Amino acid sequence: MLVVGWVGWGPALHYSKLTPDEQYTHLSLWSLLSSPLLIGCDLNQLDPFTMNLLINDEVLEVNQDPLGKQAVLVRRTNDFEIWAKELEDGSKAVGLFNKTEKPVNVPVEMKDMACEGVYNIRDCWRQSDLGSVRGHFEMKVLPHGARLINLRSKTD
Repeated sequence: MLVVGWVGWGPALHYSKLTPDEQYTHLSLWSLLSSPLLIGCDLNQLDPFTMNLLINDEVLEVNQDPLGKQAVLVRRTNDFEIWAKELEDGSKAVGLFNKTEKPVNVPVEMKDMACEGVYNIRDCWRQSDLGSVRGHFEMKVLPHGARLINLRSKTD
């Protein structure tokens, strides 16, 4: 169950103990793993941040992709993890997860995801294009945070 926003019922109602970055991590991993999105918060008390987490079309599309594949772990270190999911349209959803208490630059090797050539990067959370890459790129990820991106071949 997704523990975001105001959780619990009755006198036990309290705001999630997850930081905003941890909530991005929570939803990013759930979406990459094609997990059911069971919301554990009171829908009558959605704050703007939680509402934006739950209605981001690009993140929901990763979760609901018709191909139905789950992400696979691409790389794991003590500081970070990289997960990638094949999508029906031929692109890949990629999650970069920081497991530390400090910002981390996560290095991504495109060959680890069988990506050759030039790819456009799109930030799913911010719904913005980040440019093109070939071979390797790095992204800064905040403590306990995540980046959820879409990689699309420039030839598509």
